[in-house]
Amino acid sequence: MTSTGPAFDSNCMTLTRFVLAEQKRVPTATGDLTQLLNSIQTAVKAVSSAVRKAGIAKLYGIAGKQNVQGEEVKKLDVLANELFINMLSSSFTTCMLISEENETVIEIEGEKQGKYIVCFDPLDGSSNIDCLVSIGSIFGIFKKIEGKPLPTLEDALQPGHKMVAAGYALYGSATMMVLSTGGTVNGFTLDPAIGEFVLTDTDIRVPDRGNILSINEGYSYMWDEAVKEYVSSKKDPKNGKPYGARYVGSMVADVHRTLKYGGIFMYPATSAAPKGKLRLLYECFPMAYIMTHAGGLASNGTTPILDIVPDSIHQRCPIFLGSQYDVEDVMQLIKKYNK
Repeated sequence: MTSTGPAFDSNCMTLTRFVLAEQKRVPTATGDLTQLLNSIQTAVKAVSSAVRKAGIAKLYGIAGKQNVQGEEVKKLDVLANELFINMLSSSFTTCMLISEENETVIEIEGEKQGKYIVCFDPLDGSSNIDCLVSIGSIFGIFKKIEGKPLPTLEDALQPGHKMVAAGYALYGSATMMVLSTGGTVNGFTLDPAIGEFVLTDTDIRVPDRGNILSINEGYSYMWDEAVKEYVSSKKDPKNGKPYGARYVGSMVADVHRTLKYGGIFMYPATSAAPKGKLRLLYECFPMAYIMTHAGGLASNGTTPILDIVPDSIHQRCPIFLGSQYDVEDVMQLIKKYNK
């Protein structure tokens, strides 16, 4: 029996190697961002391990329950948050952290302080944990405003286009990290045999138009007329085939599918949530950054997501993101109704 090739790639492009190569392309780079991304990667590996063991280790359920040894058993999203905070604060590269799980900003003081602000959702879609649906982590990285001795809230409330990097991890049938540092968007799959993220999806580009619609139709009675008309036109088109409906309810899973296959993901404002539901800093900004760098669009209906200037760390925002032509279609309808 002849071998068709090596079973093990001895020269694989790992995420660590990729980020180091990207650093070398920037003559002024200090290596801090590389160090920070490696810390995020470690946090993601730890969360992935916890997610895989959740059912066995009883890591979901009520926070504060004790196991048979009398130790506190932490709920999975609490554990994920602590992992991210510990990895990021000990990386010597951050000055401020903003987590979905913490009401206020986490300031890094003393010798551990660096120049980056990280906004993150440590476990997106955590309401889906108990039914084993894909969940994920989302992060966006800002740089402290230059010329200021100490970081302030202003450093965290910069528009999305000021981010220096963003990405997400998807804990699905495999664990994948999707990352952009301002150039291309690349996907890295965790190889459990070596414990490393390996480059599997190079220069991801979202199709210009898709045929998938992703929205929670349970809220259709609370949508405005533009969204109602758009969804109706895709489900019952005058010409051509209707769009397929796909909605997981984990933003990472829905956006990842949209990135790969095209189409549109929508979480619009409703009469009950006029400002939308998803959070701007650590959900909408990073996903808009990824989608835009992959050739797609992300808008709140009237303004590009990345142009919005936040006014609070947990600000909510409506979002329409995905293939360029699909997002343009819904924006035109919103413009028509706004007139």
